[in-house]
Amino acid sequence: MNINELVIDAYKTLGQSMFLTEVRPVYEYRNGTRTDTVSGYKYFACRKKDLEKVAIKIPGKQLIEAPADGYIEVKFTDLELSIYMLSGQPQVSATASGISQVGKA
Repeated sequence: MNINELVIDAYKTLGQSMFLTEVRPVYEYRNGTRTDTVSGYKYFACRKKDLEKVAIKIPGKQLIEAPADGYIEVKFTDLELSIYMLSGQPQVSATASGISQVGKA
């Protein structure tokens, strides 16, 4: 079995909502060099149960602003987790298709 084919229940692992603390752009790379082209954003959020921080990548334009101070509660759409190997150690990657603030109309 290939480790890259494992399917993880992201919502059981991370929870239905999380606390967003930071948003950073993700840049394209060409021939191993970073370009000025933004391909998406990483949304850094903490799990509610233990406040462990996870970076969740969403391609495209920025969908929500980072909180000016502290955190806001958010939900991710189509959240997926995958495992890959880096230097012989398993790593977790997280992606989603959307993000929305909990309780905001």
